[in-house]
Amino acid sequence: MLSFKTVSNVTKRYRHLVRYQQIIGIIFKYGFENIIDAMKIDHYLDKIVFSKPHEKLSRNQRIRMVLEELGPTFIKMGQVLSSRPDLIPLDLIRELAKLQDKVPSFSFEQVRQIILSEFGKPISEVFHSFDGSPFASASIGQVHRAELSPNEPVAVKVQRPGIRKIVEVDLEIIHYLAQVMEKNLEEMAIFRPVKIVEEFARSLEKELDYTVEAANMEQMAEQFAKTPSIHIPELHRSHSTQRVLCMEFIRGIKADDIDAIDRAGLDRKKITRLGADFIMRQVFEFGFFHADPHPGNIFILEDMRICVIDFGMTGFVDLATRELFIDLLQALASKNSQDTARLVCRLAEANGQVNMATLEKDISQFSAVYLSRKLKEILPSRMIQQFLELCTRHGLKIPPDLFLMIKAFISIEAVARKLDPEFDMLGHARPYVRAAALRKYSVHRLSREFTRLARDIFALLQTLPSDTSQIITQIKQGEIKVSIKIEGMERLMMTQDQTSNRISFAIIIAALILGSAIVLNSRIPPIIFGVSIIGIAGFIAAAVLGLWLLVAIIRRGRL
Repeated sequence: MLSFKTVSNVTKRYRHLVRYQQIIGIIFKYGFENIIDAMKIDHYLDKIVFSKPHEKLSRNQRIRMVLEELGPTFIKMGQVLSSRPDLIPLDLIRELAKLQDKVPSFSFEQVRQIILSEFGKPISEVFHSFDGSPFASASIGQVHRAELSPNEPVAVKVQRPGIRKIVEVDLEIIHYLAQVMEKNLEEMAIFRPVKIVEEFARSLEKELDYTVEAANMEQMAEQFAKTPSIHIPELHRSHSTQRVLCMEFIRGIKADDIDAIDRAGLDRKKITRLGADFIMRQVFEFGFFHADPHPGNIFILEDMRICVIDFGMTGFVDLATRELFIDLLQALASKNSQDTARLVCRLAEANGQVNMATLEKDISQFSAVYLSRKLKEILPSRMIQQFLELCTRHGLKIPPDLFLMIKAFISIEAVARKLDPEFDMLGHARPYVRAAALRKYSVHRLSREFTRLARDIFALLQTLPSDTSQIITQIKQGEIKVSIKIEGMERLMMTQDQTSNRISFAIIIAALILGSAIVLNSRIPPIIFGVSIIGIAGFIAAAVLGLWLLVAIIRRGRL
């Protein structure tokens, strides 16, 4: 597991200190010197002078460029964060989605060493043949063509040498910077940078373990085993490890290569429908889905099958969340803003108290703009983007996997529109939504839920007598104490005490007045000008105390 070491110890070593200086320097270079100053880490910039050629670019553009220049770990972090609306703003997500790996390939000799390390034997004994030149390269690894036996081509993904160590060093530094940032910058603290780094570390750990991607491939293959129009590359487990992934070599046309598809005489409209079916079944039927279905990961085979590769990024939405999402879609379609607002709040995480009246009003306006038109006239990606922005304005954050699912839908929709501009994605989704809603009340589902409920009730009844007996015994022995706390009780008691004190004070004043009147009437000495001095003093004291009580009551708004 990737871990964060104590950076104060790490940076004592020269190679870490140099990397630390590189990171701070690049942040400074792209115009974030205010962050450097506020974090009090400018001492790492000694004797370094940078030009600032990017001052006219937006803040989000500069953030993307910082990540690209800092290398594989930071590029991967940006790509992961581009699917986390619960952690960063939507406008930054759109910019980070443009991040691209620009990493040179590593040598064939290094590939040989990795194969030897993973399998304990030279590459010639593991593969029948192996092409030393990679045909694809990214931040984590690169892909080579090879053969397991004559005429059995495979694609072999090999992890970049030393990438885990590079990632660990970068993560240690990023984690430290996040801690300093959260401590010193109030405007950054609200984004919880430490949590962002920790979430990224967990995500990256999965990508550095190719056995996770292998398991994703197998699960997807199982889901579509009986669907002839979908092909998932065959995984070769015997030739796959934590750092090497071996799968069937795919010969096909990329989904966005329109000219090649037309030259091959393939039906673009049919391909579009098959691709849409692929994402619909993942989203509404299985819940487990390919989270990065961009055109480079989708191939069209010569027999019109859709083939998807690269399962490093997948998502899963559980049944309860899927059903809530379907209920939300139905509420939106029926223009029921009250139900829509309630369901959005159940699906999303709220930053604070949500103003339901305002949310319902905004949803009603959203429905009026988009749902009063024909489905063919609606651009789904734009509509979804607007709805996500609506949620953000109200402090509602969409769960990461649900957002990934929405992103996957948007990616497929973009490919579909390129293949067939007249394709109606929302109309195509309608029967899937309806079928998913009906499954909620199917005989099989109700039977399963009833069986589960009966099992839970039976288990409760089995333990109920012994649990009840134990509670009664504890009550008899005085081991159970009930503590009741009523919200606002302390304030109520304080108010009651103040009221009691004032009543008592009023009684004392009344007694003073009554006593003084008796003293005056009885002419109790000492007497001056025929009036008892004690009686007069009592009346004066009662007047002063009464005036003080009146002022106190008025100040507290109790009059």
